[in-house]
Amino acid sequence: MYYKLNGVTQRLAGSAPSAYSPQGLRVTVPMEAPPMIFATPTKYVSEAGNTVEYLGHNKVPDLQKLFQKSDGIPVHLKRGLMDKMLYRTTMGLTIGGTLYCLMALYIAAQPRK
Repeated sequence: MYYKLNGVTQRLAGSAPSAYSPQGLRVTVPMEAPPMIFATPTKYVSEAGNTVEYLGHNKVPDLQKLFQKSDGIPVHLKRGLMDKMLYRTTMGLTIGGTLYCLMALYIAAQPRK
């Protein structure tokens, strides 16, 4: 048996078997084509040829040399001053947050006067 929402009582009511068409969904066909998203036309693979276009210089080999160098510095600090500052800021906030949590627990453990 098929069911349909009654618009007056807002309850489910039996209905005649028919093609499935949920209420609230209508078939809409746009009257005009949607605007183009990209200004340049799309190239098919056969039109593009075998050339590969890169937007910039490939930095991967340089970064591999930098990170694989065995100089005793941890990987997360090898890129210089900004890495060191980020690391020290993170560690400072972590230690400060831990101390603040311990202080809040200590205050919460004291009986009220």
